[in-house]
Amino acid sequence: MKKLALHWQILLGMAFGVIFALIMTQFAWGPEFISDWIKPFGNIFINSLKLIAVPLILASLIKGVSDLKDISKLSKMGGRTIGLYIVTTIIAVSLGLLIVNAIAPGKTISKETRNELLESYRGDADLKIADAAKQQETGPLQALEDLVPSNIFKAASDNGNMLQVIVFAIFFGIGLILIPEEQAAPVKKFFDGFNEVILKLIDIIMLAAPYGVFALLAALVVESPSTDLFKALGMYAFCVLLGLSLMIGVYVILVWIFTKKTPRFFINGISPAQLLAFSTSSSAATLPVTMERVEEHLGVDEDVTSFVLPIGATINMDGTSLYQAVAAVFIAQAFGMDLSFSTQLGIIATATLASIGSAAVPGAGMVMLVIVLAQAGIPEAGLALIFAIDRPLDMCRTTVNVTGDAAVSMIVAKSVDKLHDPETKNWDDHYTK
Repeated sequence: MKKLALHWQILLGMAFGVIFALIMTQFAWGPEFISDWIKPFGNIFINSLKLIAVPLILASLIKGVSDLKDISKLSKMGGRTIGLYIVTTIIAVSLGLLIVNAIAPGKTISKETRNELLESYRGDADLKIADAAKQQETGPLQALEDLVPSNIFKAASDNGNMLQVIVFAIFFGIGLILIPEEQAAPVKKFFDGFNEVILKLIDIIMLAAPYGVFALLAALVVESPSTDLFKALGMYAFCVLLGLSLMIGVYVILVWIFTKKTPRFFINGISPAQLLAFSTSSSAATLPVTMERVEEHLGVDEDVTSFVLPIGATINMDGTSLYQAVAAVFIAQAFGMDLSFSTQLGIIATATLASIGSAAVPGAGMVMLVIVLAQAGIPEAGLALIFAIDRPLDMCRTTVNVTGDAAVSMIVAKSVDKLHDPETKNWDDHYTK
């Protein structure tokens, strides 16, 4: 029998976790058994995600920035590429925040359930309250000052200082670009290998995902048995899917405005890559197909695709960023937290920068979410609320990531006069008019 795909394993883990918990609640000793013998495995899984966050940021972000060495030759193309990727990511995060604040899925949770959640994580809440009180005493530019760490090892020891780690990684990557290539090569080679090791560690961690989800969901049902929590989870998924759908609409509009190519031409051209991205949940695995579709069916020259698309697979994670924004606010709402405007601006900044370091592999978005939650002061234990349906949403947001890469490559190609009508004899020619 063929082995089940990981996303099906995770969905089964979710279902079995809920069923197991419902059965165990029928026994007086059941809830205590789950808390003592099942929940710890869920905590171990979350800790493993938190464990890999700093190494993933350093490896992926330094590699991604240092790969931009070709900007010296293609400065015009490079500047526009990075600029467009940053703009589309900011649009995605802002769109996610707009939707989740308007629909407020976390606020559909009853007061009783919210109190249970707060009681379960009272220690985390007290720490956040103390941090908030301390922050009120700081000056207006303290947030800017906090971006630059005085000690990178100290910053890397606390996930709450992840923004400092991101700044250091970008700074380090820029340094690699500016020194002679022969001197940078050994360091670059080290981080290439380091990045591969981290990606393999993520693969290993994700093998435990079905069991982690089983433990998390079982504990969640026992600790918060109210069905309104699961209704809110459905609303959360709706918010993410709505945002991702609207983001694809944004790409279509941008392509139509800047390249004059019709929506049908663009979607038909990139749809095979979208389907592959949906099935693999990996921008990196989809990259060869994306490049083929963009070159052969969207009319982008190879000079552009070979530069723009590999960079996009590394640093352009619009779907992931949108999901992180929705997830962060949803978890905050579930815990009864009101996020200030400045905190949500911080989410935009952190999600945008974290997306640059997000590895193009399944499950990396969840690791990046740890960074966003920590930076916004939201209890990281809230991951338990959303992880059960993360894999199906991961498939959808990877589709958006790949679509964004293709859209940016077309716009960049048009700006440097390297976009032409595809040399095919099929439907493509009819939609370029």
